Amino acid sequence: MSDSNSTDFTNPTIFILLGIPGLEAAHVWMSIPFCTMYIIAILGNFSILFIVKMELSLHGPMYYFLCMLATTDLVLSTSIVPKMLSIFWFNSREINFSACLTQMYFILSFFAIESGILVAMAFDRYVAICDPLRHSTILTNTVVAKIGLALVLRGTILVLPYPFLARRWPYCRTNIIPNTYCEHIAVVKLACADISLSSYYSLSAAFLVIGLDVFFIAVSYTEILRAIFRLPTKDARLKTFGTCGSHLCVILAFYIPHLFATLTQRFGHNVALHLRVLMANMYLLVPPMLNPIIYGVKTQQIRDRLLLLFTYKGT
Repeated sequence: MSDSNSTDFTNPTIFILLGIPGLEAAHVWMSIPFCTMYIIAILGNFSILFIVKMELSLHGPMYYFLCMLATTDLVLSTSIVPKMLSIFWFNSREINFSACLTQMYFILSFFAIESGILVAMAFDRYVAICDPLRHSTILTNTVVAKIGLALVLRGTILVLPYPFLARRWPYCRTNIIPNTYCEHIAVVKLACADISLSSYYSLSAAFLVIGLDVFFIAVSYTEILRAIFRLPTKDARLKTFGTCGSHLCVILAFYIPHLFATLTQRFGHNVALHLRVLMANMYLLVPPMLNPIIYGVKTQQIRDRLLLLFTYKGT
């Protein structure tokens, strides 16, 4: 009997997603905030895309990068929430093994793409503030498109080994994943083989993506701050720094929840499992919800267009 079970799990056809372990009785109630976050993310990011498309004055590098960010957020949140809600509402916990690896791939690759977009936006702010006369000649539409393509290729290629490595491991322990989605570390921990290769590659990829991206953002903003402090008046400094406010808020909303989730997963062995699972969900769902709100509130052109849109509909 034991051998039979072991054989079944060596190449599992399905995984079982538990949702949020220990809080199963509250799944229906917990679906309300998650569903609300998803609706806000969908409506907000589609609104950004629509406004930038319709408003010719917004056809510039900053807003093209913002559209890339909105598209990435739509894919990232849609990779997670529909399955999560099916667990909460219909107790639909099964997920095909290939679908699980596909979900893992989409989450990791689009997370890497989004991190790269934040670097591109930091570079856009750097050029706009430190070399404003050459901004339009440096960041042409062709250059922006090439940057976007490079970020997509980086994210998709770097993450490609994750599902291939996960597929090669034998799974002879269990096929139950204590999460609402196929998180990479949660899946490979189920393997009954030495997963050092997956762990080393995961750390290397994290350094190449998150580590280098944070470094380049820090360098960009160091130069931006130096340029701002060289301005003659306080009003000029505040006005110039204000053009970076939205981007800084988005950076904090993206990296801080991820930092807490990573520290909790790696070192928070005394932290309750349901809290770790909640953190693993929040760092992927909070940025797609907050990004359109931040840019809608802090960017005057988008705010004005939104008000005009709703005023027009109201009349």
